[in-house]
Amino acid sequence: MIDTILIVCEGNICRSPMAGGLLAHELPRARITSAGLGALVGRKADTIAIELMAERGIDISGHIASALSLQDVRAAQLVLTMTLEQRRRIEATYSFVKGKVYRLGEHEGLDVLDPYRRGRAAFEMSLAQIERSVSRWLEAMIPLVH
Repeated sequence: MIDTILIVCEGNICRSPMAGGLLAHELPRARITSAGLGALVGRKADTIAIELMAERGIDISGHIASALSLQDVRAAQLVLTMTLEQRRRIEATYSFVKGKVYRLGEHEGLDVLDPYRRGRAAFEMSLAQIERSVSRWLEAMIPLVH
């Protein structure tokens, strides 16, 4: 049973908070956390990310960026990154995670676009990729989280 999922992006203010919000909404019994490889520690989620998620009835306004730590990686049963490069960096740093770290877009073979400082259209495109990818993961995970 998977009940602890870690979502990782770069700054932890755009993609991972949105993906985490979607997963937490769909898997209320699971513990969903997020972190960044180059986190803008202490910053809130990007305003556009907060707005887009609010439009979907999901509140991420309380999110505060944090840096990826050994404790985060150890606690997670599944680690989802936004890019293949992020996955490789995590596996190189924490060799014990091999087999539990994947790209969020693994099923589609895609890296999720980083919308940081690129405007609402980029955020909408990124969120569309995240929503599709989260749906695919949920299809695969539902038997494992109930």
